[in-house]
Amino acid sequence: MSLGIISKPAYSQEVRKRNAIKIPVKQKDTTKTLINKETVKNDTLTISKKDSVAPTKEFLESVVKHDADSLIRQDLANNKIFLYKNAHIHYTDIDINAGIIIIDNNNNIITAKGIKDSVGVYSQLPVFKQGSEESTQDSLVFNIKTKKAKIWNLKTEQQGILIRSEVSKKQNDSVVYIKNIKITTSQKENPDYYIGIKKAKFIQNKKLVAGMSQLYIADVPTPAVLPFAYIPLTKGRASGFLMPTWGENSQQGYFLQNGGYYFVINDNFDFALLGDVYTNGSWGIRTETSYVKRYRFSGNFSFRYENLINSLRGFDDYAKTTNYNIRWSHSQDTKANPNARFSASVNLGSSKYYKESYNEYNNNSFLNNTLSSSISYYKKFVGTPFNMSLSFTHSQNTNTQEITMTLPSLQLNMDRIYPFVGKNGAKKNAIQKIGLNYSMRGENRFNTTDEFFFKKEMFDGAKSGIQHNIALNTSMKALKYFTLSPNLSYKEVWYFDRLKKVFDDVENAVVTDTINGFNNFREYSTSMSLTTTLYGMFKFKKGRIEAIRHVIRPSISYSYRPDFSFYNEEVQQSADPNDILEYSPFANGIYGTPGTGISNSLNFSINNNIEAKIRPKDSTATDAEAKKIILLNNLNFSTSYNMAADSLKWSPVGVTAGTKLFENKLNINLRATLDPYALDATGRRINTFNINNGGSLFRLTSAGLTMNYSLSSKKNNKKQSSQQRNDRANNSDGIFGESLTASNQLDTERDKGPSVKESKLYYSKIPWTLRLAYALNYSNSNREKEITSNSLMFTGDIELTPKWGVGFSSGYDFKNTGFTYTQLRFSRDLDSWKLNFNWVPFGDRQTYYFFIGVKSSMLSDLKYDKRQVPDRVLF
Repeated sequence: MSLGIISKPAYSQEVRKRNAIKIPVKQKDTTKTLINKETVKNDTLTISKKDSVAPTKEFLESVVKHDADSLIRQDLANNKIFLYKNAHIHYTDIDINAGIIIIDNNNNIITAKGIKDSVGVYSQLPVFKQGSEESTQDSLVFNIKTKKAKIWNLKTEQQGILIRSEVSKKQNDSVVYIKNIKITTSQKENPDYYIGIKKAKFIQNKKLVAGMSQLYIADVPTPAVLPFAYIPLTKGRASGFLMPTWGENSQQGYFLQNGGYYFVINDNFDFALLGDVYTNGSWGIRTETSYVKRYRFSGNFSFRYENLINSLRGFDDYAKTTNYNIRWSHSQDTKANPNARFSASVNLGSSKYYKESYNEYNNNSFLNNTLSSSISYYKKFVGTPFNMSLSFTHSQNTNTQEITMTLPSLQLNMDRIYPFVGKNGAKKNAIQKIGLNYSMRGENRFNTTDEFFFKKEMFDGAKSGIQHNIALNTSMKALKYFTLSPNLSYKEVWYFDRLKKVFDDVENAVVTDTINGFNNFREYSTSMSLTTTLYGMFKFKKGRIEAIRHVIRPSISYSYRPDFSFYNEEVQQSADPNDILEYSPFANGIYGTPGTGISNSLNFSINNNIEAKIRPKDSTATDAEAKKIILLNNLNFSTSYNMAADSLKWSPVGVTAGTKLFENKLNINLRATLDPYALDATGRRINTFNINNGGSLFRLTSAGLTMNYSLSSKKNNKKQSSQQRNDRANNSDGIFGESLTASNQLDTERDKGPSVKESKLYYSKIPWTLRLAYALNYSNSNREKEITSNSLMFTGDIELTPKWGVGFSSGYDFKNTGFTYTQLRFSRDLDSWKLNFNWVPFGDRQTYYFFIGVKSSMLSDLKYDKRQVPDRVLF
């Protein structure tokens, strides 16, 4: 006899909560079965309270909770429970959702499977959750007591890798044996590719150990077969090998680049050791590390060293050289310490590194001839107006190989204080507005070259000095519309050596000696400026132009500095005792020498700005506001008149102008230098105005024009990549093209899955961007009338389809009649794969780089990439 209760089609939340039962183990007396309390309540059969057979101890660790949308049926004869439609079971950390779930209390077995809907589609597939792990399958059988399970058509994801198998046996909470497995990162039902494995052992969050494995692309088997496979599945980062890139060229032969090993030291620090090897004997080594401390700091460091050989020993073009490069970037979190911060940006090494390296494709560093570094520490002394900055700087010209370093540079600044401020901080008059500033700067500077970098010769030529500056200034109203600002400044310089020149009778020449010891000199000067602002408004009643506003800011200033030539010394420079040479003993100082001659000058400047207000096109709209546009962003004139000079008192007039057009897409900047004085036959400036010498009022000595134009088919709100940010920081804006980064150096954007893009068959749009940069420079300081540079740079990207992208970067030099550095870029989104092809078709850096590989970082070594190294002559 069996008792059964057929539930109603739907349960209320209250009834679902009451459906919490405990499933016991099988009793010795099979005729006695514990029944759900709901069943006992509605049945005439009851169990005696004084039963002689004591129930055995239950093995379950927790309560088994279950519910379903359509049907819950209990078969007491067979001790089974049937759940139908959106069935759910929860036990400890295990959740099972399926179309049908059967609970067999006698054997402690749970069976879950899907159901077929009205059209025969198999739906509501079982979803098995345990902790944070989740899998989907066609059906499963699970033993609550032993935690073992048998699964058909398993589908699960581990660290971005999709695992599909025909039959799986779950041994315990972490170990699963699987058969006929497919491993892929493709989200498609029919994946783009997969690794087919006959048998494998899967250990949750640790590894997958398999037998013979074969790569399938579009269900087509490839020759890529491995006798066994080991795939780590640890959470987060893991140590492992980095597969190299291969290629060849005519000078170095075949090569492998960027191969090595990646070490995960801890959660905050990692380290990569990479190497390059070439068949002609060249080799290179590189170390890269990154570190981060949450809410404290982050950074990365790399060191590169290359031993490069060109051609083969015995040939005329055989050459050998070594290069190195050090890069370090460190930034402090703003939350770490608001009153102190440490930062570093280092890029130093051999001057020829970017030109000779076989494995460096940073276009911006190659096309610019300067390297610079800075390591600084800033400290603000709370409660005082003082702050301190300690820095180490480096500047290097890769063409001349000249290096300038400060080791260190100390700067102490005092914020402006107001000694005569009124009560409650009021500054109502000129006395109360007097402000005092103080700054101190000390440097230990080295000027050297690549040849003597960090050698004895470099330290022997060190120069040191300390400079103090004090400024006292105030401001006041004059004649109601003018602002008068007097200023008084004082400078004191300390040096630790000086020059001493004496005449040697034997050599009949002046001998210069350096004498160590404390030396100093002082300077002071005063100035006063008078400024005002004039506004002009022109209103229009008709047309779209509502008004034009012209802002003029004229300024005139007077500055005076006494003659400090009394610091100079004299030396006899020939056998004639009257042949005297005047020199400064501070000529080798890093802060210059005391000023000679009186400086008594007037300085003039005029700044202009012109803006307009444009009425909206719809004149009937009442709430539409007029739009402000810039007609002339700036038009500035500046010059000076030195009243103390005996000739050439007027300085050349400097002119700068700039504006933005077409909704700020076109930036135009113009500069010019106008000299009022004429030249003599030898090209030397003479104290005669050019107009009085038969010429124009001014003589154009130099001029420059730069224009930048940016176009795009739509507004670009995409976040800039790390490379684009770096290019913008170096003032190139990516106009020189993208760097040809190795595949195992790609940033984290590569790991992101493809965004879903929709395209229409008709009236489809092709997104595109175009940036233009034009530069023209003219020189006429000595009647040469020469255009020194005239070039146009352009770069752009075109998205031919949602998955096809084409980019280009190039330019044309009109002066030298030739194309500048040119790069072509092609990319193809292959869903779970990505294809890139970068090509430099001509020039000194002619090269190409081809890459096709899986996007996911877990299978990043599943790739094919090839690079051609440019043919370069080392010497």
